[in-house]
Amino acid sequence: MLLKVVIRRARPSDLGGVVEVENLSFDRPYPPDLFYMFLLLHGDLFYVASVGGLIVGYVIATKRCSGVGHILSLAVRPEWRRRRIGSSLMKAVLEKLKSQGVDQVVLEVAVSNTRAIFFYESLGFQRTSVIKGYYPWGEDAYLMVKRLREDEH
Repeated sequence: MLLKVVIRRARPSDLGGVVEVENLSFDRPYPPDLFYMFLLLHGDLFYVASVGGLIVGYVIATKRCSGVGHILSLAVRPEWRRRRIGSSLMKAVLEKLKSQGVDQVVLEVAVSNTRAIFFYESLGFQRTSVIKGYYPWGEDAYLMVKRLREDEH
């Protein structure tokens, strides 16, 4: 039996599953309280992927006052990767940002995270610069940018 992946906005009841995905995905995970804050402040741009009630991934974005979208975090449970779940989450949040009038989206990714860099490039993001010492442990990050709409003037 194939289980259907459902992409939807996050709810408070999802936060335990989101934290689980975070802890399985990162050596230095965000603290649980941060996800509650993200849900309160950016709930319209916080999506989860759910399979049979299990949270298998999430994405969080924000819209800056300058009108630029910013991907804050994306993660998929290790055993659910390479099934287009990350792509589906990104598509959902990018469509929402575009509907809010966002023309471009930025994100930061560790220069050592070659898998993530390749993934973001496959979605149309381009490396534009290096941010020296971006992470608390001193690692540099690439700033990556994706235009959501070409100049429509």
